[in-house]
Amino acid sequence: MLLPFYLTAHNMILLFAIGFLRFALFFGGGFAVENAHKNKMSYFLFSLTILFTTIWPLAVRADQSTEVEKDYLIGVGDVLEVQVWQEPDLSRTVKVRLDGKISLPLAGDVQAAGKTTGELDQFLEKKISDLVTEPAVSVMLVENRSRRYYVVGQVGQPGEFPIEFPLTILQAIARSGGFQEWAKREEIKVVRRQGGKEEFLSFDYDDFTKGRNLQQNVLIVPGDTIIVP
Repeated sequence: MLLPFYLTAHNMILLFAIGFLRFALFFGGGFAVENAHKNKMSYFLFSLTILFTTIWPLAVRADQSTEVEKDYLIGVGDVLEVQVWQEPDLSRTVKVRLDGKISLPLAGDVQAAGKTTGELDQFLEKKISDLVTEPAVSVMLVENRSRRYYVVGQVGQPGEFPIEFPLTILQAIARSGGFQEWAKREEIKVVRRQGGKEEFLSFDYDDFTKGRNLQQNVLIVPGDTIIVP
């Protein structure tokens, strides 16, 4: 079975970068490389890993930003900008309430959570079409508050982060500032809630950078907590 292009291309680029640095280390330092030099090269390796794993999805996102915006699944807490063409009095910036609804002039209380921004566009146009001639409604995400993940432990900037594009475990760690010096990179865990139960996924960074067990670098889903001991 073929893997999705995003994952295969991402892993190929990452492994090429790692292989290139190892090649440079071998010929630049020879067989007898001091520990300090190894540590520096290890830092460079992780830095390049961050470059390829972070910039790659951002480039994809830039090319497909409109499509992603229309496909965004709205959730509780999200902040939306609703614009009605040539009807400024009907346009609003609204927050999705705990009941999943938003309130708008003419449309009243509307269920937003569970719809994509594109679906909400169309729904609102039909909703106010009896009162506004040929309405053109645009719904845009202002602030992502429903699709979040968390990183805790030995990283540069632990905290809460939005999922704005497809994101793997390694990219999420890079986004949080990378590993601290004493991080146990081979013992990373992802706590994921499935069907009301918690499950634990393992991620071994050292194993992954050696080209082994590549499938462990899975995509993050909303609610995931990454633990770096």
